[in-house]
Amino acid sequence: MSTTPSPGPTAVPVPLPAGEPDAATLARTALSTGEPAAATLARTAEQTAGTLLAPTAPHRLADVVPAPQHVEPDPTADWVLPADAVIVSSADPAALAVAEQLAQLLRPATGYPLPVTDTITPEPANGIALVLDDSADLGAEGYSADLGAEGYSAGLGAEGYRLDIATVGVRVTAATAAGLFHGVQTLRQLLPAAIESPTPVTERWALPGGTITDVPRFPYRGAMLDVARHFFAVEDVLRVVDHLARYKLNHLHLHLTDDQGWRIAVDSWPKLTTVGGTTEVGGGPGGHYTKADYQRIVSYAAARHITVVPEIDLPGHTNSALVAYPELAPDKIAPPPYTGTEVGFSYVDPADERTYDFVADVLGEVAALTPGPWLHIGGDEAFKVKGEVYTGFVERVQRTVADLGKTVVGWHQLAPAAHLDGRVLQWWGTNGEDPTTVDAVRRGARLIVSPGNHAYLDMKYAPDTPIGHDWAGLIDVRKAYDWDPGTHVAGVPAEAVLGVEAPLWTESVTSLADLELLLLPRLPAIAELGWSTRATHDWADFRDRLAGQGPRWTTAGITFHRAPEIPWPTAPTIPTQRNMPQTDTATP
Repeated sequence: MSTTPSPGPTAVPVPLPAGEPDAATLARTALSTGEPAAATLARTAEQTAGTLLAPTAPHRLADVVPAPQHVEPDPTADWVLPADAVIVSSADPAALAVAEQLAQLLRPATGYPLPVTDTITPEPANGIALVLDDSADLGAEGYSADLGAEGYSAGLGAEGYRLDIATVGVRVTAATAAGLFHGVQTLRQLLPAAIESPTPVTERWALPGGTITDVPRFPYRGAMLDVARHFFAVEDVLRVVDHLARYKLNHLHLHLTDDQGWRIAVDSWPKLTTVGGTTEVGGGPGGHYTKADYQRIVSYAAARHITVVPEIDLPGHTNSALVAYPELAPDKIAPPPYTGTEVGFSYVDPADERTYDFVADVLGEVAALTPGPWLHIGGDEAFKVKGEVYTGFVERVQRTVADLGKTVVGWHQLAPAAHLDGRVLQWWGTNGEDPTTVDAVRRGARLIVSPGNHAYLDMKYAPDTPIGHDWAGLIDVRKAYDWDPGTHVAGVPAEAVLGVEAPLWTESVTSLADLELLLLPRLPAIAELGWSTRATHDWADFRDRLAGQGPRWTTAGITFHRAPEIPWPTAPTIPTQRNMPQTDTATP
């Protein structure tokens, strides 16, 4: 990635000095702190002397996953978090929420109180400032997919941020709270790995000096969790949300229904969960989310600037619904519950109006619970619903979604159906050649790219991986990283690619540890493809940056696969535990 100066966003002020400040900078700092220039000079000189005598920060400014768009390191401007630091924020409630999240990330390991305030002026010395600045939003959309080889955007847009680190303090600037949140994730990665400790430790909490300006490549960056084949409790889903947030992913696609189980409560069709939700692969007890459970997931994700995308798979993958309501079956006979892993045998009756009542009721209730714009209607592997019967069903369901005020998403098998404004197809092929999908794009569809042989995180890493599949091939970390979502589907222009998603199907996955083993370390690879400009993609550089995440996961108690192609550090030495009273970190 580039570490040489290049033109930055001229309307985004550099709020903190990098390195030794000049007289004008001292004057500005004096004005912001209320100190006389002499006092500012003395304080700055003391901090500079301390920095020169202290060891350097343990990380380089570029040691971040996903790779930042533009990095300007300043080795003379390292900053050390003091015990009396204050986090200041713009008064906007969403910005204050991000400031409190930052405090909650830092308090457990540091043991520092880290009070949060919205008193930006005068700005406390030697603290962390989170600043919303409308002038930072200079780009049309703020995404860099079409910026060319340079890949440098003048605007921060809807999700970008600027991080300035200097001896006198730290500032994150963004046009939105989402941008501030992403900047906080970068700041978190630049601190020592011990910051992930759940209890106070002795550590020098140093950040490397300089400036990062960062904008995502694609607006849609996500992962999918299949909770239908095996059910996962709310707490497990929230843990997955945390993993997505750490790497700046912004969508969680929940595969809520399939042959093996129905996982979302629908008041108008209650047996979907009381009957259809009681099974899973292998004959386990299944389970489902109440509406309150689902809303908890949605709210938790939203607080981390992640949009939940619910999927109700239609017209196939519906055995659990047919067990609950035989009237939806073509022969009106209830099939036996299914706990295997085959696909393509079930479907709701496309010739019965009762089916469309069911679809409207279910999608209507799910839409009402989901503030995000998307409703995913599946559409894959409906092998027994063919030709015009299939496209007619899809076109009618697409209109139902539109009437609910949502944008329809479906697997790329929806491509032959008539286009509806805004329609998004999720492509999961394996060879990049798909004329039918290309034709749908020509008619206006956009793509989320999820190639089975690169992005399917339920594939095994290697033949001896204890869980997972290999029907799309083995996917080690390099294969998850070495492809380009913008050019992967031949004939689809980059501007038609909305983004990238990594699905994790759970036929063989039964625990949170299993989920994490398959997610990590490949999830950060997919995240980098979605966030970072193509010009920054470099396997040798990525593997070194990814290796630095290992000690963080270990410290946090996160399961991951120690992929042999990654030069993981030796087991980290956790700094000495500090015996001190815990700070109150309760969420307000």
